[in-house]
Amino acid sequence: MCYDVFCWPSEAGEQSGRSPPVMNHTEGGLVIFSANSHPSSREISKRIGERLGVELGKVQVYQEDNRETRVQIQESVRGKDVFIIQTASKDVNTTIMELLITVYACRTSCARSITGVVPYFPYSKQCKMRKRGSIVSKLLASMMCKAGLTHLITMDLHQKEIQGFFNIPVDNLRASPFLLQYIQEEIPDYRNAVIVAKSPASAKRAQSFAERLRLGIAVIHGEAQDAESDLVDGRHSPPTVKIPLLIPKEKPPITVVGDVGGRIAIIVDDIIDDVDSFVAAAQTLKKHGAYKIFVMATHGILSSDAPKLIEESAIDKVVVTNTIPHEHQKLQCVKIQTVDISLILSEAIRRIYNGESMSYLFRHIGLED
Repeated sequence: MCYDVFCWPSEAGEQSGRSPPVMNHTEGGLVIFSANSHPSSREISKRIGERLGVELGKVQVYQEDNRETRVQIQESVRGKDVFIIQTASKDVNTTIMELLITVYACRTSCARSITGVVPYFPYSKQCKMRKRGSIVSKLLASMMCKAGLTHLITMDLHQKEIQGFFNIPVDNLRASPFLLQYIQEEIPDYRNAVIVAKSPASAKRAQSFAERLRLGIAVIHGEAQDAESDLVDGRHSPPTVKIPLLIPKEKPPITVVGDVGGRIAIIVDDIIDDVDSFVAAAQTLKKHGAYKIFVMATHGILSSDAPKLIEESAIDKVVVTNTIPHEHQKLQCVKIQTVDISLILSEAIRRIYNGESMSYLFRHIGLED
């Protein structure tokens, strides 16, 4: 299903009586490549190309018998503006190598500019230092810039601060207008709904949805947090002097702050991967009287046995966008529905290529969005 929110330029021109804006075919030219070797991952690239009236560039991306990734650009990109579309597949590390090698191939082929269109930024959850871990999203950003990327278009980064890991322009688009439109058009009695944050950490996102839809908000408090490891590996060795320590956290009983009795509960988040927390939240909401439960998010990773757990849960519908291909998961679970966001990606490409302002795509977006 496709839910278009932004007015396509040709439609805007017809409504106003002016000639519609077109792609400015400059001396260099526009080339759009799909850097993914998986057929289902190329679907969004085809949609974007159709919206722009541009055929996808000729590139071969495949895996050798030894699992090495090989990329062959099959047309000239010298002096051209190249846009490389890459969506995450099940094998995320292969996805990254396909993107990096394609970018580098265009750079060594003398492309004028190379813009990466990466709707879901991989490793975005690993954007904070955790004891002896590493900030992998910072490493990935450095690799992309080093390969030759000159601009990045992405959507709903897990943490907006990830933009600071890049030394190139980053446009972090939002999928919320499409999800809001879905609520208004596909949930007939949405006025009797309440927007739910499954944890205090996602309360700002829930508040943003609630304020735009003029609805109430509820927060589930007391869900299990990631426990810190108590392994005896030196990190808990006692100091030589007495240092005051924090009191350990005690998980409170699960409660729902807000009234959900007799109402539709709409849980909103940015990523749905491991669905255990969503299933638990749905059970809690059912116990508190919610009669229908929706889960909405931008990125539907839905890994492992997520489709089965959703099918057997109290969740009525899971709505995600096509930033990540999930056709296989939809075959396993009829509750999963898709909202197409290729419209805003194609409009971003058109504006960047024509040198137009991107501010229209960020109208009414606040710091909490």
